[in-house]
Amino acid sequence: MKVAAVIDRGRGAPIVLIPGIQGRWEWMLPAVEALSASHRVLSFSLHEADTEDLFQGFLNRMLDRAGLSAATLVGVSLGGVIAARYAARQPARVTSLVLASAPSPRWEPDRRQTGYLRRPLLSAPSFALDAVSRLMPEVIASHDTWPGRLEFLVRHLGHAVRFPASPSRMAAWVRAWKAEDLAADFARITAPTLVITGEAHLDRVVAQASTLEYLTLISGARHVILPHTGHIGLVSTPDAFAKLVGTFIDEISRQQA
Repeated sequence: MKVAAVIDRGRGAPIVLIPGIQGRWEWMLPAVEALSASHRVLSFSLHEADTEDLFQGFLNRMLDRAGLSAATLVGVSLGGVIAARYAARQPARVTSLVLASAPSPRWEPDRRQTGYLRRPLLSAPSFALDAVSRLMPEVIASHDTWPGRLEFLVRHLGHAVRFPASPSRMAAWVRAWKAEDLAADFARITAPTLVITGEAHLDRVVAQASTLEYLTLISGARHVILPHTGHIGLVSTPDAFAKLVGTFIDEISRQQA
């Protein structure tokens, strides 16, 4: 069993930020910095865990190592599936739950995605080009000027080059997820839940309709749109993302007090 190499920044109510399919916390650095201005933020890269353990005891050991009995879980994309599964199985350790552009547990890969999963290494170049083309509309929408857009792209792509994703691990994580029957689990979630999406026409990675299925799966879940964003609002507009998450956490803390 591995023990997470956890980053731990800031002070305040604890947040565990779980990355998406690319698996690297470094890609979420703008969100880490924005959230840690008022909260204690812990994160990690998915490859720190054995694949089968992502949906089992990994988060338990990470929280124990950080000296935390419970925390808010913020799961991004695939990280939302991991966060929701943990909240269903370990309710006492989750004070609240935030799911950002997370695919529904009922999501199924289309023909193109199935090809990526079957041949992750051979498909890596086309996967990368496809990802960039899908993200461009929201990059344009989230920044007002071309200098601002180019600055964001250089910074974001720089993280991707410096901290590369592993196509084979990405495929393994998806296969591990699809091997689990999660929909029934999610109906048992009791943590207050916030579902964050971008605008429907801008998220070309996970359809907004897929994420909104959590509103029917999790009792009392609420939805908010992060404007001018699609799938990567936590890094394209990190301050706005942190404000949404922080306001939700503060509200839940007052209610629980």
